Amino acid sequence: MLQVYDRVLGSRSNETLVALFILVVLLYIFMGCLDYARSRVMARIGARFQAFLDETVFRSSIKSAIDESNRSNPSTGLRDIECIQSLVSSPAAFAIFDIPWTPLFLAAIFIFHPLLGWVAFVGGIFLLVITFLNQLLTKKTVLDAAIKSSQANAFAEAARQATEVIHAQGMQSAITKRWLKNRNAGLKASIRSTDLTGVFSSLTKSFRLLLQSTMLAVGAYLVLKNELTPGAMIAGSILLGRALAPLEMAIGQWPLVVRAHNGWNSLEHLLTNECIASEKMYRAKPKAHLVVKNLGLIPPSEQKPTVMGINFELKPGEVLGVLGKSGSGKSTLAKALVGLWKPAAGEIRLDGEMIENYDTELFGKYIGYLPQNVNLFHGSVAENVARMAENPDPEMVKTAINIAEADALVKNLPESFDTIIQNGTGRLSGGQKQRLGLARAIYGDPAMIVLDEPNAALDADGSLALNVAISRFKQQGKIVIIMTHRPMAISECDMLLYIEDGRQKAFGPRDEILSSIIKNAKDVAKIVANGKAA
Repeated sequence: MLQVYDRVLGSRSNETLVALFILVVLLYIFMGCLDYARSRVMARIGARFQAFLDETVFRSSIKSAIDESNRSNPSTGLRDIECIQSLVSSPAAFAIFDIPWTPLFLAAIFIFHPLLGWVAFVGGIFLLVITFLNQLLTKKTVLDAAIKSSQANAFAEAARQATEVIHAQGMQSAITKRWLKNRNAGLKASIRSTDLTGVFSSLTKSFRLLLQSTMLAVGAYLVLKNELTPGAMIAGSILLGRALAPLEMAIGQWPLVVRAHNGWNSLEHLLTNECIASEKMYRAKPKAHLVVKNLGLIPPSEQKPTVMGINFELKPGEVLGVLGKSGSGKSTLAKALVGLWKPAAGEIRLDGEMIENYDTELFGKYIGYLPQNVNLFHGSVAENVARMAENPDPEMVKTAINIAEADALVKNLPESFDTIIQNGTGRLSGGQKQRLGLARAIYGDPAMIVLDEPNAALDADGSLALNVAISRFKQQGKIVIIMTHRPMAISECDMLLYIEDGRQKAFGPRDEILSSIIKNAKDVAKIVANGKAA
């Protein structure tokens, strides 16, 4: 503008105009290349940040779900990383690199004329105030909108998972109304957030245009007084636009900034207790000898112990049945024995070593665990049995399937071991999933196997097959611990542990404990005997 207005129009030189235009074309090409390079660099910085944290956050999300109270509030860690990655590669991040140029542009305007400089400076201060108010007043509404939208989505996913119950029991209308209530609350919060941020965005844009017009008016006044050239008047207005553009861009992208900021705080909370574990010395596969002394357990997020004073010892080839009413602490004990929950008191030793001294993943390979609710994953039957190993050992998979008495089940599947279990469920029944879960627990020849209500979904044939499998474990010198309240499940047990209200009431040989704690011990003994005979 300076050159065209003050040099070309004054000299009426075509050659000067052509030379200036060629120079401008080259400069804009150069600027375009720099912008393209910057966007590529920022996209890769965001991707590198995401790749750096993905594994840690994924592991932390899984680990946090051990606390059952966290499962109702699904972890947003991976989405939080994506929000931050999106911010890094967005125009809002580019504004950070453009803002340092703002003082330089303002200094150039002051060089043109001090009055123009002060107009630009005061306008910039006003926009900064708007930016601060935007951050202060919209943060809560943007966060509220995000939370309510997430709640609606979580409810919709829960409804999708429970579709059979919803349709079988006529809950469609009630569930739909409840979802719509959550959805509408999210929409209202989103509208409030959009309205509020829109006020600041519109105010910023309108004020910047007004400020540029003011610059032109003041510049024209100075030109009329012969204190400024027409080229400087136009150039000053354009420089002002360049100086304030980063602020306007930041305000327009503010919801993205708020989401990324909230995501950062959420990640900080998720990773607070996720310290980098020091590498533990390798420990070979332990022998099947378990000792539990004065064990006390406090579930995560709770203050009071739910299990106290548990003492027992198991030697190779022994099977322990843990009896007790629902809520007595059987599953809590199972979680402690497999290393999910750390003891609040006492100790658990496998082959003389406290189980918390083992590397978590390595310890998991040395034991087997069948929880009450069996979860399978999207993958082949062989991969699920092999604990989702990339290259399952065919012989080990076949051995586990054979011991679990699941040969016929697998052979009847469309592609046998290669059948894909779609989304972790496929068309498998509860009993079939439990059989495959048992095979997964057996895989790798573990020293200790913990079964939590293993026959809850099994029919009579399945229960007999389970007893056959347990008998084979005993012959192989393994330790088996069964949490149950069914007499049929204790037919292979050598020892019984009775828990009541989280406290050990009795421990000893099976028949002795049965006669002391159960009124109809003779009838139960007959059922047990029949189970063994079968």
